[in-house]
Amino acid sequence: MKQNLKKVNDFIKQNLKWIILIICVICFLLIVINVVNDKSMKIDIKGYDFISTYLIKDILTPIAKFITNFAGPIWLIIVSIILSILIKNKKVGITIWVNLLISVLFNLMLKEIFRRPRPEINRLIEESGYSLPSGHSMVSMAFYGWLMYLSYKFIENKYIKWSLISILGLLIIIIGVSRIYLGVHYTTDVIGGFLISIAYLMIYIGITKKFILKEKKEKQTK
Repeated sequence: MKQNLKKVNDFIKQNLKWIILIICVICFLLIVINVVNDKSMKIDIKGYDFISTYLIKDILTPIAKFITNFAGPIWLIIVSIILSILIKNKKVGITIWVNLLISVLFNLMLKEIFRRPRPEINRLIEESGYSLPSGHSMVSMAFYGWLMYLSYKFIENKYIKWSLISILGLLIIIIGVSRIYLGVHYTTDVIGGFLISIAYLMIYIGITKKFILKEKKEKQTK
């Protein structure tokens, strides 16, 4: 029994990223199936009802509008430029740009495939285009999620590392909530964006990990 449990634990540890990927893709597909079949999802109604009841306040609306911009194109380009200048390892800087480009194009492709109309509720800002998956949620998860991974791998100071990872993680969640708050996305748009972006990140990390860590090891041996 103990040996079997050990084998299961070892299997999970060795294949954790692929397990996460599969779970995220399956959950995303479940959302897509309901959307394609025009089935109303309770989580969409309950999600907006909760936010509109407990969060939407005149004092919070400007904050939500401000926060949502942290996943906007201008801000992400500015951050990418700054990081490209500050990061000494230029190959790592390139991965930031490549990741941003892929996540944006991937999101546009999925939106065009599913063509889900945006919710017809009280919108606090104007947005064009389709709704699923949420671009801000998907791109923020990919962009800031990648920065979380880089922080974990390259920042040696544990306090700075985990503080930065926590801040970035919280920012991703708040950006997603802001899209529902502002009335431009369903709850499942945001959750779907997070799920498919996490799955994408697992692949992106798998492809670039050897490339980045190899560079790091070469510098350490010199």
